[in-house]
Amino acid sequence: MIKIGTRGSDLALWQANHVAGLIGREKTEIKVIKTKGDTIQNVSFDKMEGKAFFTKEIEDALLNREVDLAVHSMKDLPTDDTKGLRIGAVIKREDPSDLLLIREEAYDSSSIFNIKADAKVGTSSLRRMAQIKNAVNSLDVLPLRGNVPTRVGKLRDGNFDAIIIAKAGIIRLNIDLAELRSVTLPFSFFLPSPSQGALALQIRENDGIAEIVESLNHADTEKAVSAERSFLKHFGGGCHVPIGAFANIEKGIIQLTGSVTSTDGKETLRYEVSGDDPEVLGEKLAAYLKSRGADKLL
Repeated sequence: MIKIGTRGSDLALWQANHVAGLIGREKTEIKVIKTKGDTIQNVSFDKMEGKAFFTKEIEDALLNREVDLAVHSMKDLPTDDTKGLRIGAVIKREDPSDLLLIREEAYDSSSIFNIKADAKVGTSSLRRMAQIKNAVNSLDVLPLRGNVPTRVGKLRDGNFDAIIIAKAGIIRLNIDLAELRSVTLPFSFFLPSPSQGALALQIRENDGIAEIVESLNHADTEKAVSAERSFLKHFGGGCHVPIGAFANIEKGIIQLTGSVTSTDGKETLRYEVSGDDPEVLGEKLAAYLKSRGADKLL
């Protein structure tokens, strides 16, 4: 029996069950592990110390052989591998876009992104906060924590006029968006968090289940997110900084676009590179943006 370690949120459980289905439910067992990020709900991500808010406790369970396989939202994983562990596979990516969900009374079809100019917008991400301020500086952007259904519920309850959320989570959980307006935010303005929408399957080094896990790997997704994470790594590797990246692959060539935005949204730097080596591309893109002063924006 393969024990799968996961967080206990609705989305994390969906992800773990999805992987269990790919392996074979009769061969798997799911174990829920509470992480620091789940326990501390009253502090925004940028105020929390460290990087592995949603992964450390699961990694510890994997190292201690309490579980055999960890399923992570890949954007939560720090870019440096934990000693003794490795990513055994990357599952085919869901749509990595950000989604703006708007209450009907805050919807304005004549404005950018169809949202009224002075709307209260909730987001859990420093990157989303910076990017929306850069695009529409009149918005009142406020911190929002909680799992996907909780965040959508806070919007329905009128705590916010709109929220920004990963489209992948909405799709995977099949969240009912009745009475809400939704706008998929374009990559021309909003580059997602590096590896957003991808799932990482983490295993112990030299583990016997490697062959089973590796059979689930999606090569193009792995290559794309490797480029994005290489870019992030050269800015310190944290998953909660105002850095966006998206890699697209066409005929074997990776087109990697990256951005760095100041937290107040007043400045943003963006550039695109292409090639066939994801690690080299990420480093090249980071070096170029640093040469333009990107470090000063963080």
